[in-house]
Amino acid sequence: MNSQPIGPDRQLPASTSTRRRRVVQVIMWLVILLIFGAGFVLVLNHHDDAAKSAAPRGRGAAGGTVTVNTATAKKGDIGVYLDSLGTVTPVYTALITSQVNGVINEVHYREGQFVRKGDPLIDIDSRPYRATLLQAQGTLERDQGVLAQAKMDLARYRDAWARNAIPKQTLDDQEKIVQQDEGLVKIDEGAVQFDQIQVDYCHITSPITGKVGLRLVDPGNVVQSSGAVTLAVVTQMQPITTVFTIPQDNLGQVQPHMRGNAGLAVTALDRTAEVKLAEGKLLTLDNQIDTTTGTVKARASFDNRDNGLYPNQFVNTRLLVETLHGVTLIPSSAIQHNGSESFVYVLQNNVAHIRTVKPGVTDKGTAQVTGINPNDVVANSSFDKLQDNAKVVITRETVPTSTVGSNAP
Repeated sequence: MNSQPIGPDRQLPASTSTRRRRVVQVIMWLVILLIFGAGFVLVLNHHDDAAKSAAPRGRGAAGGTVTVNTATAKKGDIGVYLDSLGTVTPVYTALITSQVNGVINEVHYREGQFVRKGDPLIDIDSRPYRATLLQAQGTLERDQGVLAQAKMDLARYRDAWARNAIPKQTLDDQEKIVQQDEGLVKIDEGAVQFDQIQVDYCHITSPITGKVGLRLVDPGNVVQSSGAVTLAVVTQMQPITTVFTIPQDNLGQVQPHMRGNAGLAVTALDRTAEVKLAEGKLLTLDNQIDTTTGTVKARASFDNRDNGLYPNQFVNTRLLVETLHGVTLIPSSAIQHNGSESFVYVLQNNVAHIRTVKPGVTDKGTAQVTGINPNDVVANSSFDKLQDNAKVVITRETVPTSTVGSNAP
């Protein structure tokens, strides 16, 4: 049997072609997997490089140290205050008007002058009233003489009646005449007193000790007794009071001290609440609560010897309700918050430890806390880098303070 070679134009069997296609597909899948693997390795390497480069700037727990400022917890006293907005209110304000009609002769006060009670302020022409007073005094003297004569006649009639020299009716009539004359004298005395008061009204004096305002009238002005024109305003400056409000929820803290006449201390500050203007005492509380605001009015008295408080001035008031003694105090800035929880970083052997605390009273950047002890050293800066058990380096230079609640345990 003769065998002939297969020519190039002869086709291969179907099984050989299928094997070749499978080999090509496997090679393609291997190439794809190699590409994906190389990409995954590059991503991992990039992530590691970024983490390494960020490690020096990251949190202390990642292996680096954190530079911090510190504060030391102290044992001391702190006040419990009620802050409010108040208005300076004088104890007395006198609006002086004229009680008589006339022409102003002289103005004695200077604008802004401090006057004492009884110091002259204004003189009104009193000549018409002095003339009327003189007439009333003359009438009084005449009727007093008539009364004296009637009393002398009455004495004679009594002696005569005792000797049965006159009838009883004559004596009785004389007694009634004396009573009538006594009534006339009283009328005359009232007229004299009234005219004397009119004369006194022409010389106006200060009813209180205080400060006079701007001049409102000048010599030559005509004034009326109707009181339509204010001649002067005198305001008492020392002492002076401030009216402010207290929330009704805090009445339970204040009222026990009011019953004991303890005289709670009140501080008046300027509108920025930075400058202290005066120190005073709580006088009293109003007798009802304002239903629209849920507050009750309170009045405090201040000596105001340096005139630091001015009538109708708006001030910030601080009512000292209670003083807490022997409590632990730290700066408010050292306290961090995570939701409803509060914590601080206590430093021991240059390592920060998270300690949960309970804040209490806060006053001027100082807070009372429980949960740490006096003399404990706490971190007061770099909170964005601190974590529990982070290593720290203490510095006296100012380090920016950042508050990050996510550092909580």
